[in-house]
Amino acid sequence: QVQLVESGGGLVQAGGSPRLSCAASGLPFSAYTMGWFRQAPGKEREFVAAISWSGGTTDYADSVKGRFTISRDNAKNTVYLQVNSLNAEDTAVYFCAARWRGSIATTPDGFASWGQGTQVTVSS
Repeated sequence: QVQLVESGGGLVQAGGSPRLSCAASGLPFSAYTMGWFRQAPGKEREFVAAISWSGGTTDYADSVKGRFTISRDNAKNTVYLQVNSLNAEDTAVYFCAARWRGSIATTPDGFASWGQGTQVTVSS
């Protein structure tokens, strides 16, 4: 059974730089493309970033490009999202998602497995 557990969220001051983590279990992690999505209150879930199973390819939403960095450690079965220069528009629940050996996808229906999410709230 695939399990994805996010951590690292919380109340963060504007301009802060937390690192979100997603620990995976129950799957051959190194064979999965991983993604981060987020969902703000009253809005649809939106793509944030994704990384290929090898880590050699990444993609980012325009709204976070240059501020967020996705990475993975296949030895630890963990994918990370380093978020920098947070602003109020970044307040959302951040979800980790997994996609079996596929090319990078940027829509939620491209990922079969999901974590429960971690709340990031940016305070001014």
